[in-house]
Amino acid sequence: MDEKKIVEELIAKHETNNPFVITDNLGITLLYRSMRNTLGFFSKYKRFRFIHLNDNLPEHLKAFVCAHELAHAVMHADINTPFLKSCTLFSTDKIEREANIFAVELLLPDRLLQDYADCSMFHIAKAVGIPEKLVQLKHK
Repeated sequence: MDEKKIVEELIAKHETNNPFVITDNLGITLLYRSMRNTLGFFSKYKRFRFIHLNDNLPEHLKAFVCAHELAHAVMHADINTPFLKSCTLFSTDKIEREANIFAVELLLPDRLLQDYADCSMFHIAKAVGIPEKLVQLKHK
């Protein structure tokens, strides 16, 4: 799956890389709820799609978690990863990696890197809320 191409098409269509705006434009309901050890998750009921975000998320992580869950809504809408993790031996590593790549590409588009060419990619990534260990997922 070409996450970067999917992201570029979304950005062009919605004229933004803001995951909250894109989520709203796609008719996905964003819900904040208290969750102990979960940052967020995507769910679907019939034709209704939901992104659940932990209401205790630090401010700097909200956009990344929303972008990650948006990836599941766009690329993996019919895959129930919580079920796969808890009830099967199926590895969800590939699915989660794709969602992380999507989130990094959405929050760190090439245009942003070009606009701030004098800054390091790691500084820009930190400013937009991408966890440091995931910056290397950016396609060059």
